[in-house]
Amino acid sequence: MTVFPRVPTAEPPVGKDRPQVTELRLSAFAGHRAAVLPLGPLTLITGPSGSGKSSALAAYEALARLCAGAELPDVFADPVACVPERARADRQRRRGFRIGCTVDGPAGAVRLDLAVQAEPELRVVGERLTRDGLVLLETALRDPGRPVVQAAWHTAGSAPVTRAPLPDDRLGTALVPLRVAGKTDGQRLVLAAAEQVVVALRSVFACDPRPSRMRAPVPAGRIGAGRLLSGCDNLAEVLWRTRAECSVRHGLLVSALRSGCAGPVTDVRAEEVADGAVHAFVERGGGVRTPLGRLGDGELRFLALSLVLLTGPGVLAVDPVAEVPQAYQSLTVIADGLDRRLDARQVRALADLAARTCERGHIRLVGAVADASWAADAAGASVVDLERDGTT
Repeated sequence: MTVFPRVPTAEPPVGKDRPQVTELRLSAFAGHRAAVLPLGPLTLITGPSGSGKSSALAAYEALARLCAGAELPDVFADPVACVPERARADRQRRRGFRIGCTVDGPAGAVRLDLAVQAEPELRVVGERLTRDGLVLLETALRDPGRPVVQAAWHTAGSAPVTRAPLPDDRLGTALVPLRVAGKTDGQRLVLAAAEQVVVALRSVFACDPRPSRMRAPVPAGRIGAGRLLSGCDNLAEVLWRTRAECSVRHGLLVSALRSGCAGPVTDVRAEEVADGAVHAFVERGGGVRTPLGRLGDGELRFLALSLVLLTGPGVLAVDPVAEVPQAYQSLTVIADGLDRRLDARQVRALADLAARTCERGHIRLVGAVADASWAADAAGASVVDLERDGTT
């Protein structure tokens, strides 16, 4: 893996206390072995076909879902596909995979490492939460016949650690706040570290706009409730809402579309018709309007991605930590095929919008791209180049 760093753009003071994932580790996952991916406010992952761009983002999303409390079977629908191809089973025919990340924030640099058994059954077999080499939480599978792992967390009181069983289908870090009282300095450190990791990972929006699903009007009563879905199927519904709620952001969206759409653009609007469905269209001026269904695939993806970068958790279908003020959270957008179907003009416009948005600190972007040469024009962007001989 080759990394081409750029000088990062300084974030505003309000962003200093936001927990942020600064490193993704794929110790043994799909086609990756011992891969370490540094992550900044705007990170582009590139490499040849088969180098593991999509699987890297899948690992990031899996950690995010586990931190939100999801169970292993819901996160890993095909766990065997996550096992490195040449991984050999042990005497008990067990195989698995390992992923992890580092989260920087008020509690310092906190590392989360997770080992998952995929065969013969899916379960957590080990988890470790550390800071500065100090193990804050550690779990291990002691009895394969029971659906639990033995957990031990730092106490630094009358007893150095506290031990208790935890379920083997959940992430222990996400469960710690429910089990640790916070009575000693050691327990408070464990809680601070676990909260930092959960806050950083829960606010993730995996976005892959699908033009084929964005062209038709959004039917009345469509599930989404005004929050943009991952595939942006309900784009018209969300455009209707955002135009009414925030004229400033809507104006920025229209300005972006002038760079990413063919022909003149004076506005983008949505309206409800008699049957309750919501239609969206681009205003061209002089009473001319183009329905979304007539836009090209690249134009639709550009529109959807621009909307994502200009909004936030209240508009996107994410589940941030409600107990923590938004000023202390960053939304991370994960976009596989970020530059898919986009022409050079659209890529440059999206790069400029992403750079300006990520510079503010409340939104971060991790995108997989086929070609990252345009990143040189995106202030603060960093490029992670996955070379096959470095990740397999």
